[in-house]
Amino acid sequence: MEMRASAPVVSEYLDHHEGWFRRCAAPMTVEPLGKRGYALTLGTFGNFGFEVEPTIGLELLPQDQGLYRILTVPHPGGDPNLEGLYDVEFNASLQLDQANEDTVASDDPRPQTLVRWQLDLSVWIRLPGVITLLPDGLVQSSGDHLLRQIVRQISRRLTWKVQEDFHGSHDLECPPRRSAQF
Repeated sequence: MEMRASAPVVSEYLDHHEGWFRRCAAPMTVEPLGKRGYALTLGTFGNFGFEVEPTIGLELLPQDQGLYRILTVPHPGGDPNLEGLYDVEFNASLQLDQANEDTVASDDPRPQTLVRWQLDLSVWIRLPGVITLLPDGLVQSSGDHLLRQIVRQISRRLTWKVQEDFHGSHDLECPPRRSAQF
């Protein structure tokens, strides 16, 4: 993700997540969990007529030398009816790198920062018994496809919204949208 400002300016923005996280996560529902945590309802997703509206607890850890981490935390207000139906382990990091002429496609002489995201995501879902009658390969490939779709949709939208929000809040021109690299 390209940000058209220096790393300290981008870092200052990211450090104050209580403003941008809620704005950028919309239309997903965001509820605060303490000072650095959020309960994030991702939307309704499903396959084979089985739908779930996952809510996960996330904590945005303070940065450490330009490295930010987001981890799964327990969600104390979760729906007890959904307990045991799914589990999500979300571990993300993002690194700020000061861009140089070779890494950005811009003639803009102002400093630029690249924000590189990495996500380690594990999802466990308990499926209704009737689905177990289907071939394992079909269920696995359908689940993998659905998970890729969710990650791609949410990642692209969140990335673009963070870029727009950052540049808009700093009265900077937003870089053009780029194709996702996944």
